[in-house]
Amino acid sequence: MLGVGAIWPPAQPAAAALWGLLARAGWAVALGLLVGGLIDHYVPKEYITVWLAGRRRRTIVTAAGLGFLASSCSHGCLALTIELFRKGASVPAVITFLLASPWASMSLTLLLLSLMGWPGLVVIVAALVVALITGFVFQRLERRGLLDANPHQVAVAADFSIGRDLSARFRARRWTAAALLEDARGVFRGAWGLGEMVLPWVALGFAMSAILGTAVPHGWWARWMGPTALGLLAALGVATVLEVCSEGTAPVAVELFKQTGALGNAFAFLMGGVITDWTELSALWAAIGRRTVGWLLLVTLPQVFVIGYLLNLWRS
Repeated sequence: MLGVGAIWPPAQPAAAALWGLLARAGWAVALGLLVGGLIDHYVPKEYITVWLAGRRRRTIVTAAGLGFLASSCSHGCLALTIELFRKGASVPAVITFLLASPWASMSLTLLLLSLMGWPGLVVIVAALVVALITGFVFQRLERRGLLDANPHQVAVAADFSIGRDLSARFRARRWTAAALLEDARGVFRGAWGLGEMVLPWVALGFAMSAILGTAVPHGWWARWMGPTALGLLAALGVATVLEVCSEGTAPVAVELFKQTGALGNAFAFLMGGVITDWTELSALWAAIGRRTVGWLLLVTLPQVFVIGYLLNLWRS
C-alpha cells in the first residue's frame, strides 16, 4: 500500500495512515516476536503440561498466565491449545489458555498499548478477567460431569519437580560459544515461525485499519458502531464473520475505538474473534467435543456483552 500511495494520489491518505501505524506499533510487534522466540526455545512443553493438568484454582491462574506469555495469535494458540489437550491438560485449563493467549498476550499488550495508550491496558485486563471467570466456571462444570472428558489425561509422577528438573538442566548446560550460538538460532527459529504465523495478519490488519480510517465516513461509524447496545452487537457480529488473526484485528479495533469512542465495542470486537470464530469453534468441536463448544459460547458471550456495555457507559 505504501508503494501504491507513491504512484496513485487517491491512495496517499491511506498510505500515510499505514506509515503512522507502522511507526507507532512496529517496535511492539518486533518485541513480541522476540519474547515468543525466547519462550518457544527455553520453556519445555513438559512444564506447560504439568502446570495445566491440575484441577485446583491455581491451575486456571497458571493457564491464564501462560496464555499471556505465549505471544501467539488466535489461530496459532488454537493449535497449541489442542496440543495441550492431547497431552492431558484439563478442559478448563485449555479453555482459559485459549481465551488468554491471543487477546491478553504479551505481544498484543504491547501492540494495544502502542496504539491506544492506557485504554488498551483496560482491554487487556478485561480479557484476562473473562479468561479467569470462564476457567473457574468450567471447573465447576467439570466437577458436575457437564464437560467433554479428556481421554488423553495421564497420571503425573508424584515425585516430579520442575525445580529439580530446572536444576539438572542448568548443571548440564554447556556455556560455550557453540551452545550460545545454537540458542540464538533456536530463538530465531521460534521468532521466525511466530512471525510467519502473525505478520501476514498484522499487515492485513494495519492495511484494513488505514483504509477504514480514511475511506469510511465518520458518520457511518457513529451510526452503526456507536457506544450503544446495537453497536455492541454489531461489533460482535462483524468479528464473527471476519477471519483475521488477533494481531490483525487489533488495529481494526483501535480504529473502531478512535472513530466512535466506544471502548466496549472495541473490546467486544477483539473477544468476539476468538469466542465466535467458526474456524476455532469447528476445531474445538472436533478435537475436544460439542459440549465444550456449547458451554464456551454460553459462558463467554454474556460476559463480553456486559463488560463491553459497562466500558461504553464508563467512557461515555
